[in-house]
Amino acid sequence: MTGTPDDVVAPPPDPRPARVRSALHVLGELLITLGLVLLLFVFYAVYVTDWSTARQQAAATDQLRARWQRPAATEPPAVGEGLAVLHVPSFGPDYRFTVLEGTDRERLAAGPGHYTGTAAPGEQGDFAVAGHRIGRGAPFNHLDRLRSCDALVVETATQWFIYRVLPMSDEVDGWDGHGGDPRCRGVAPISGPYAGVVGREIVRPDQREVINPVPGRPPDALPPDEWTRLITLTTCHPEFSAAQRMIVHGVLVKRYPKAPGHPELRPAELEER
Repeated sequence: MTGTPDDVVAPPPDPRPARVRSALHVLGELLITLGLVLLLFVFYAVYVTDWSTARQQAAATDQLRARWQRPAATEPPAVGEGLAVLHVPSFGPDYRFTVLEGTDRERLAAGPGHYTGTAAPGEQGDFAVAGHRIGRGAPFNHLDRLRSCDALVVETATQWFIYRVLPMSDEVDGWDGHGGDPRCRGVAPISGPYAGVVGREIVRPDQREVINPVPGRPPDALPPDEWTRLITLTTCHPEFSAAQRMIVHGVLVKRYPKAPGHPELRPAELEER
């Protein structure tokens, strides 16, 4: 005979598989919810803030160009007002952002911001500008793609200032200007107190000395009449993080006066790719 005697009770089923399935089900629902929240956050950070910044940028640009048309357009901008327009030709023909005065949260929500107290465009010293890398128009999203000698064109009411990215740290020794590339004229490692100032570096968020007149040195490292004319762009690093800062340094190599009444006349550097 086979089978279970009538007086023998079968053991109850093991409840553990059901508990495991239940736990996995709950975990799956939590992961799906977390994924949806993350997607909503990314959508907001990348798209919603971009739309808001685009509107603010358009308004700031209109106000800046209207001020440029006024006879008394030489007064320094107040915090929140447009100061200049930044063009980066290697990022494409449509890359241009109005730079606002100030670098607080509100200002950077509208586009790149000029560090108050640093040099104005074309002045001796360091024209320093901050910008977001993700969201808020992400004006500095591709700073890591800039190469030495790339043009950074700053437009003001009366001038075009042509800065170019300095040699990278691994190019300083044996720098040859990319084999004599005409775009590298005026670009070379800077010696003396500026030694060590290179095209791109990664620093801690508290290293504010990177925007000093002599980056990395105390503000009084040189008298003002010996300052080099630099541009410095700063953004968060890596993407989606504020753990560090990416810094790009450039040097002024040319300037062109604007032709009054001829806004169509633009420097050839704007056509570089």
